[in-house]
Amino acid sequence: MILVKPSFEIMHITERPLHHIEAAGRTCYKSEDKITITSAGNFVEMLLKRGHESVLEHASASVRIICDRGVSHEIVRHRLASYSQESTRYCDYAGGQVTFVIPPWVDAEPGLYYGSPLARGEGIRPDEWLHAMRDAEESYRALRRTGWKPEQARAVLPNSLKTEIVMTANFREWRHFFNLRDAPAAHPQMREIAAPLHQEFRSLVPIIFD
Repeated sequence: MILVKPSFEIMHITERPLHHIEAAGRTCYKSEDKITITSAGNFVEMLLKRGHESVLEHASASVRIICDRGVSHEIVRHRLASYSQESTRYCDYAGGQVTFVIPPWVDAEPGLYYGSPLARGEGIRPDEWLHAMRDAEESYRALRRTGWKPEQARAVLPNSLKTEIVMTANFREWRHFFNLRDAPAAHPQMREIAAPLHQEFRSLVPIIFD
């Protein structure tokens, strides 16, 4: 089996988003004549203070996220977004290694694990989670060998199964996402993705995501 840590990649983000939002938002006030090279930041700050966040929906971002299936189930609860996700029905893991995402509370290193007891060359000590993932992988392969289809054999795969999901949402929804998923009460595995992604959004569009 292969163990990985969660990760993300910003695939696309609206170019010059503050200027794009300003150009759309000034339509409401017919103040296009006030657009200057430096006016976008102040205008967007004014919109946020007034709670006029619908204008933020004119800018968007697409992010590819590698996480476990449990985290992906939380992500897709954000309804005002579009998703494309790795399918456990059509993706067949029997011919290779099954990949699992290491929870933050499990002391294991990413890499290829094999054998019984589990080993990785460096002699990492196995724990109950590692054994559970190995057992799930072996059960999946055994079912595939007996003729079960991938869509049937997936029934024995756990929440820790690695998945890839692309999420596209407008900036208003991304703000809502970070408000919930980067909060202290959010699930630790969700924050493992949301916190660094939030920081990346802050660096790209600081006024909106500060």
